[in-house]
Amino acid sequence: MLILKLLLIPGFLLLISLAGKRWGPSVAGWLSGLPVVVGPILFFLAIEQGPLFAAQSAVAALSAMFAMIAFCITYAQVAQRANWPWALAISLAVWAALASVLSVIAPSLPFSVVAAAIALLASPYLFPDVQPVLNSTAPKSDKLIWRMIAGAALTLVVTMLASTVGERWSGLLAVFPVLGSVMAVFSQQTRGPEFTAVLLRATATGMYSFSAFCLVSALTLPSMGLGGFAVGVAVSVAMLGVTRKLLAKPPPSKTPQPQR
Repeated sequence: MLILKLLLIPGFLLLISLAGKRWGPSVAGWLSGLPVVVGPILFFLAIEQGPLFAAQSAVAALSAMFAMIAFCITYAQVAQRANWPWALAISLAVWAALASVLSVIAPSLPFSVVAAAIALLASPYLFPDVQPVLNSTAPKSDKLIWRMIAGAALTLVVTMLASTVGERWSGLLAVFPVLGSVMAVFSQQTRGPEFTAVLLRATATGMYSFSAFCLVSALTLPSMGLGGFAVGVAVSVAMLGVTRKLLAKPPPSKTPQPQR
């Protein structure tokens, strides 16, 4: 289990970084919507605490999509005006505040679905309207190594905490922005704030896949046990294919077009 935790997230961060270098921030952010963090965490919880515990955590994780997307929006906005320490500190503070609010709300699958839907549908209108500089200097190999190390460290911390704080906070911590934090900081350092904003906007689009996984897991784990994860992964990958079309659409305009 420990080896899987240490290798899965760093390996996925490497793939995302290579995808961003080859196809740009939209594809890199979109791929991060796959449940590579929440999936293993819920899987470990199902083995250690039982499928019902993991299902309840999945309900909390679905509601935490609200906090996760708020993190992405906040970082993207602040990064246009400040350097990465400020952007990271403020966006994590927003995530923590919203997660704390969600932790005291009685767990409910309908509430979680509504919270996730509101965040997903509203997010395209809340990101900064910028265009990335795609011909900027690519990240060096040492930056990629540090991304992988940071991803492994954050994953270990989150999974250790998630197994000790109950199903509600376990689900919320499963949606802690591990990938988002690492990708955002290193992207801002190496590619600039515009590239980072586009990447995080695509990340929010990819979160449809993430949300589908949490919803299906919450519904299937109590009856199917660990087999519910297979269904959740299949639906998540299918949803990722559906959202691929959304990346081709331009972001919603925030200013009215002049009438002719």
